[in-house]
Amino acid sequence: MSRSAHPAGPRHADVLPEGHYSAPPADLNVLDPKVWARTVERDPRGVVTLGGIGVDALAEEFGTPAYFLDETDFRARCRAWAEAFGKDADVFYAGKAFLSRAVVRWLQEEGLNLDVCSGGELATALSAGMPAERIAFHGNNKSEDEIRVAVEAGVGRIVLDSFQEIVRVAHIAQSLGKRQRVQIRVTVGVEAHTHEFIATAHEDQKFGLALAGGQAAEAVRRALRLDGLELIGIHSHIGSQIFDMAGFEVSARRVVRLLAEVRDEHGVELPEIDLGGGLGIAYTSEDDPREPHEIAKALGEIVTRECEAAGLATPRISVEPGRAIVGPTAFTLYRVGTIKPLEGLRTYVSVDGGMSDNIRTALYDAEYSVSLVSRTSDAEPMLSRVVGKHCESGDIVVRDAFLPSDLAPGDLIAVPATGAYCRSMASNYNHALRPPVVAVRDGEARVIVRRETEEDLLRLDVG
Repeated sequence: MSRSAHPAGPRHADVLPEGHYSAPPADLNVLDPKVWARTVERDPRGVVTLGGIGVDALAEEFGTPAYFLDETDFRARCRAWAEAFGKDADVFYAGKAFLSRAVVRWLQEEGLNLDVCSGGELATALSAGMPAERIAFHGNNKSEDEIRVAVEAGVGRIVLDSFQEIVRVAHIAQSLGKRQRVQIRVTVGVEAHTHEFIATAHEDQKFGLALAGGQAAEAVRRALRLDGLELIGIHSHIGSQIFDMAGFEVSARRVVRLLAEVRDEHGVELPEIDLGGGLGIAYTSEDDPREPHEIAKALGEIVTRECEAAGLATPRISVEPGRAIVGPTAFTLYRVGTIKPLEGLRTYVSVDGGMSDNIRTALYDAEYSVSLVSRTSDAEPMLSRVVGKHCESGDIVVRDAFLPSDLAPGDLIAVPATGAYCRSMASNYNHALRPPVVAVRDGEARVIVRRETEEDLLRLDVG
């Protein structure tokens, strides 16, 4: 069904202003399965459903804005990664993408490990029963208290990020009568093809110890000398939202070269290599991510080839997908409020959320898709900018997209691929209440992170 159109901004490609968009799709009602969670479809009414439940019913029960997560999809992606890498490798879910106690339990049940990068993430993991030996602890500035909790709990590995941290972890481990398994994070001088703020392997950034100039080699020397540490390998991470495997090939070659230098200098072959995460997902139909089995095959061949050339035994490989698992499994559901056409430019569509529930567009210039999900429409496409309700001109959710020109206040629209980093980076800007996360599986929906209330905000305000 459709509604009568209202005056809107430009609708035809030949009069559109420049922007981050391609031509409108042939049918705005079609949902690209590459972008949406696996159990998403339209029912005979034209309403989008998740796990068999219509978004109209979800909005009625849980309100908007809200994140709706496809538990079936999440579990399937966990299994795909575990099966792709097999028993001779380790898959660590990157908890920074999105973490809750329900997610921790799913990871355990599907056979994945977990990496955390703060005391809060570690507390969440331990409180949900994740075995400590299956946890890796990241971070460029871990506090002594965080390190002590991690060592006491028996985390499987701490990733060392500086010379000071090498000494700090060794001292705390010795004081507790333990020998802590560690990896050294190195920066390999590879800048992934991504936004400069999330490209993390070039030398001029806060993470790791550089191969260039010998910092990484010196870190190995220091770690091997300290009784409180058991150095098990080298860690490298080259960026985020990466589709091209070429960067991983260069990174692996340089890390293996360091392993060979360690063997030659110390007579030790380190048994593990962690190539990090950063694999991309489809935010729009133009993105083309790789499947886990393709990634596993490519990384395995790269490391094996480089180790054979260096005369090294092939180390155990670890990877850390976060976005690649949870990102595609969720969408954010909004209700349309104000619609403001700007003649000759675009139509501004204001929703009941915004940058407080998705900061990535403002922070990274990230691109997203958006669809009308409470009904279908045969109206002409109109160039739209989906914006939030915050007092900020940069409060943009989807910079440029096409929506039906009969869009009206009260309609439900959804932004897919918001499972990663949106709830994790959500804020209370303008005292907004952070949305809930609702897991849906086989026709049942349940809250796994509840919506904040005004009482929550006032409880923290002790003035």
